[in-house]
Amino acid sequence: MKKPLVLIVDDEPDICELLEITLNRMDIQTYTAENIRTAKALLQQKHFELCLTDMKLPDGNGLDLIDTIQASPNPIPVAVITAHGNMDTAILAMKKGAFDFISKPVDLAVLRQLINSALKLSDPVVTKERRIRHELLGESLSMWEIRSKIDKVARSQAPVLISGESGSGKELVARLIHQQSSRSDHSFVAINCGAIPLELMESEFFGHKRGSFTGAVTEKKGLFQAAEGGTLFLDEVADLPLPLQVKLLRAIQEKKIRPIGEHQEIPVDIRLLSATHRNLAEMVQTGSFRQDLFYRINVIDLHIPPLRDRKADIPALTEHILVKLSAVNKIRPPALSKTALAALQQYHFPGNVRELENILERALALYDGKIIEYDDLNLPISTHNKLNCPEYAPDFGSLEDYLEKIERKAIILALKENKRDKAAAAKQLGLSVRSFSYRLKKLNLDS
Repeated sequence: MKKPLVLIVDDEPDICELLEITLNRMDIQTYTAENIRTAKALLQQKHFELCLTDMKLPDGNGLDLIDTIQASPNPIPVAVITAHGNMDTAILAMKKGAFDFISKPVDLAVLRQLINSALKLSDPVVTKERRIRHELLGESLSMWEIRSKIDKVARSQAPVLISGESGSGKELVARLIHQQSSRSDHSFVAINCGAIPLELMESEFFGHKRGSFTGAVTEKKGLFQAAEGGTLFLDEVADLPLPLQVKLLRAIQEKKIRPIGEHQEIPVDIRLLSATHRNLAEMVQTGSFRQDLFYRINVIDLHIPPLRDRKADIPALTEHILVKLSAVNKIRPPALSKTALAALQQYHFPGNVRELENILERALALYDGKIIEYDDLNLPISTHNKLNCPEYAPDFGSLEDYLEKIERKAIILALKENKRDKAAAAKQLGLSVRSFSYRLKKLNLDS
C-alpha cells in the first residue's frame, strides 16, 4: 500500500527533524520546506495528503500558504503550528480553512491524533457518504447553503457555533457535521448545558476521582473523555455559569482536562460544536458570557433560519414527517388536503420544525383515517401570518381603528374556518358566545 505523503513547512531544523521522525514512525513519507516558495513548488510537484506549516516563515506567513491551498481545485488539510498561547493566530488560521492547530512545544501524542484525523479525510470510505439532502430536507436557498457549509466544516476541526431559534434543527446539523467528518467512527456526545445542576457541572464535564468529594464513591469519566476521538456537542452553551466557562476555555485551548481530585492533566481529542438560541454577542456586552470563550467557540458561525423564513420547504418536511410517524404507528402515510397544507404554509411556526412535528403527530391521532383536513391540524388562530397585520404606524389612523381592523379580520377568519358555526368560532377565539355575538353586532358582521 502506498504511504501517505505529508509536507512539513518550517525553518527550524530541530522542529522539522522532530516532525519527520514522528511521522516516519507512523509509516508516513515526508517532504520538508523551509519557506513558502519551496512549499508552493513542492505542492505543484507532489500529491500530498496533509500539510503541517509553521506560522512565521522567512518569506511570509503560514496564512498565505493556507490561502494558496484553499484556492486549489483539490485542497488538502492544513494544520498550523503556533507559538504557545497564541490562540488569536490559531483561530484566524481555522477561519481561513485550516484543519487544526498544534502549539509549541509540540506534544507528540496530540500531533499523532491530529495526523490520524486529517489523513482519514483522504479515505474514500469517508468521502463517498456526503449526501445529506435526505436528512436535512429543503430545497430553499438557505438550506442549500447550510448543506454546503456542513460539508466544508466537516473537513475541519474548527469549533462551530450553531445559532437559531428553538426547534429549528441545531442538534440535527451538529450530528450531520459529525457524521460527515473523519470522527464519524467515534462517539457523538450531546449535552444540554441548561439541564445540569450547577453543583454537578464540573464533574459532568471533566469527571472526578474516587473520594475527591463527599459522594464520589467511584471514579467517573466526564463528557470530554466520553467523547474521546469524536465530537462533543454543547447545546444551549449560553447557560454555562462563568466559573465553568473559564475551565472550558482552558480545556479547549490546551486540549487537556483535569478531573476533580486529579493532579495531572489528561490530553483529550475532541471536536467541539456548540449551539444556542440566545445572542451570545449581547451576553458578552453585558458580562454574562466570557468574550475569550465566545471567540474560541465561534470560529465558524452557522445560522439555522426559522421555518417561517423557508416556507417553500414545508411540503417536503410535512411529507417526510408523516412517513416517519406512520412507520412508527405501522400505518400507511396519510395524504394532506390542499387546505391543510396551505394553512401550514401560512402558519408562523414559533416552535419551528419541532412544532410542525407535534402538529402532525396530533393530526395523525385525530384524523378520520382517510385524509388530514384543516380541522385535524388544530392550529392556533391568532398568528401573525394568518392575520397578516402590519405593525402599527401613525398613518393607520387612531389606535382604536387599527385594533378594530385586526378584530374584524380575526372574526371573519374564525367564522370561515368553522364553516360559520358561531359557537365553534367563539371557542377558537377564546370568547364566550355572548361576547362573540356582541362583537359581531358591533362590527356589522351578524348578517
